[in-house]
Amino acid sequence: MRRITPCLWFDGKAEEAMNFYTSIFKNAKVGDVMRWGDTGPGQKGSVLTVTFELDGQEFIGLNGGPMFQFSPAVSFFVRCENQEEVDYYWDRLLEGGTPGQCGWLTDKFGVSWQVVPTILGDMLKDTDAEKANRVMAAMMKQIKLDIGLLKEAHESGGP
Repeated sequence: MRRITPCLWFDGKAEEAMNFYTSIFKNAKVGDVMRWGDTGPGQKGSVLTVTFELDGQEFIGLNGGPMFQFSPAVSFFVRCENQEEVDYYWDRLLEGGTPGQCGWLTDKFGVSWQVVPTILGDMLKDTDAEKANRVMAAMMKQIKLDIGLLKEAHESGGP
């Protein structure tokens, strides 16, 4: 058991979110669904919490009500090995959501995600500051990150 597990507060959509996320990530598991019993503010039989796992990371979803909302101050970083993975995770997580700048998106539940190619970190840490700056400038112009354009900026001073 992990010592720290993110708990996501939903307004009645924890089970729907769990099913959505586990349908996207190939290495995913649906865990437990805990329902309200005779006691508590929730309607008997309605979902209180869910647990699920995405690529080895356990999550808890809590149907806590409308008091709290998600914000981009906390996001989940999805590392992608190639453009095909970037496209896949971006397109799937974006379904019903809102795109943001630099690989960020907010999904239909209000959860923020960053879909980022692993090569981006290497290019941004390049010891050649000019190359790193060109990559940063190219990234800042993008919504969904495009590895080809980032590489072009890194190597040739492109976009």
